[in-house]
Amino acid sequence: MKWFWCLFFAFWPTLTVALCLASPGFGWWFPGEAASPLGQRIDDLFYLILIICTIAFIGTQAGLAYVLFRGAYDTEPEAVTKKAWHSHGSHELEVIWSVIPAIVLLFIAFYQMDVWAEYRVKSAFPRDKMETALKRVNQKRTTKDSLALAEVTARQFEWLIRYPGFNEDGTLKPLMKDPQPTDLYAVNDLHLPASAPVMINLRTMDVQHSFFLPELRIKQDAVPGLTIPIWLEANKQQTYQLLCAELCGWGHYKMKARFVAESDENFIEYLRQLEREQNEDRVDDEPESSDE
Repeated sequence: MKWFWCLFFAFWPTLTVALCLASPGFGWWFPGEAASPLGQRIDDLFYLILIICTIAFIGTQAGLAYVLFRGAYDTEPEAVTKKAWHSHGSHELEVIWSVIPAIVLLFIAFYQMDVWAEYRVKSAFPRDKMETALKRVNQKRTTKDSLALAEVTARQFEWLIRYPGFNEDGTLKPLMKDPQPTDLYAVNDLHLPASAPVMINLRTMDVQHSFFLPELRIKQDAVPGLTIPIWLEANKQQTYQLLCAELCGWGHYKMKARFVAESDENFIEYLRQLEREQNEDRVDDEPESSDE
């Protein structure tokens, strides 16, 4: 029976390592390749941590297997009898296996700081590229206006998107903190220009939600009472999933929307279409003639 348990505890770590090696080929780690430059850096961090954890896992499991098989072998009837020895611990070993994990954790902490800052710290946002993107869509703004192109408000159980409207000369207005009469609205349909960093403001109307774009590796909690800026950049013009990653109530499963990354021209045309729909009074230009 002792050999069974030796093989049992050796089999599962071996299977785990084999599955980890096969996972990238089957797409089990991520929903495809990261669709944004920041997402690619986040993937690199993930694989770095995975490699470190794999090395530690293999080392500890190899040590466990050695102890099990050595103990089973030494208790065989034909084995040479050895005198038992007792240990009260080793100060040197305690220091080694305390210091090495601390060094590894510090390395991970410092290695990821620039990626974390670029994603989370507003002063590290690619502001110049954002302003260039706003000029491309012909938005008139001052240095005091927000860089955000849209405001996304989560509520049970949908995403409400608010866009700025247009000036009389056809230019795009800046997104104001408070809703304006000319603002444009959509539900569960976020459109933004592709191939350039763009920013949105994230809010919640009720409970805590989580704004999640899995293909872009973007995830940010929407916290009641806070307006949180998020920047993102889609590599390609296509449609991506927009999900809520926070259990927010019985209808949490329904908070599935889409994010459309498109050309500047198509983005402006989408806003124009929203403007036409919102200004449509549903009254025919010519009244119907009455039957005589």
